[in-house]
Amino acid sequence: MRDIKGFLIDLDGVLYIGDVAIEGAAEAISLLRKLKYKVRFISNTTRKSRRSIVVRLTEMGFVINEEDIFTPAIAARTYMKNTGKQNGYLLITRDVEQDFGQAEIRTPKERVDCVVIGDASEGITYSRLNAAFRHLMDGAELIALEKDKYWMASEGLSLSAGPFVDALEFASGKSATIIGKPSRTFFENALQDMGLQTNQVVMIGDDIGTDIGGAHKMGMKSILVRTGKYREDALMKSEIKPTWILDSLAHLNEIL
Repeated sequence: MRDIKGFLIDLDGVLYIGDVAIEGAAEAISLLRKLKYKVRFISNTTRKSRRSIVVRLTEMGFVINEEDIFTPAIAARTYMKNTGKQNGYLLITRDVEQDFGQAEIRTPKERVDCVVIGDASEGITYSRLNAAFRHLMDGAELIALEKDKYWMASEGLSLSAGPFVDALEFASGKSATIIGKPSRTFFENALQDMGLQTNQVVMIGDDIGTDIGGAHKMGMKSILVRTGKYREDALMKSEIKPTWILDSLAHLNEIL
């Protein structure tokens, strides 16, 4: 670990499960700070702003700054800045709109340079989809915060952003730029935010494909934790092999 200067740490399944913090996770974060490592906490959520995420983490006993949270919305904002895009039509939740600030334009009559879509739940209506479609046909780029098909909500399986991204791609003939994990864009923007190179950062996650696979495509080392969505059979079937495997984040001191 001599050359390692920072860590990317997944949230759900690594720091907490549901609304309960994983035992020893908060202490592991404190240890990283004490040892002067740079840390970014990354999540693929497209429903919550990082301010809301920090509030939730605080309630679970974590002390994490808002600027240390990195989500697809933050990555998309960075991508827009890097590609010279200033006006986005946002198909996202009201909460996540906070992370875009002045990038928001929701008036269909205004010309915009990109359409940003995430899991907006009931906020995705025919009217808003059609407005997005018209912007795409006028030359806007399609940016997808994620492209999951569905997720397990408290009331059962629920559509995520993927089906609506597919609809806009089909209608407009354009391919979406995918921003969230495991896209290269997501990891590149997170590393840029840290000011570190791929060989200086370790990814810690519970998903062998999204977390570990995405990191390995970047040339990063990785730690797979046996918490959250970790499944032994998924690890055995995967061609992706993490650099280290730990029972939980609480055991991070074993390899530091």
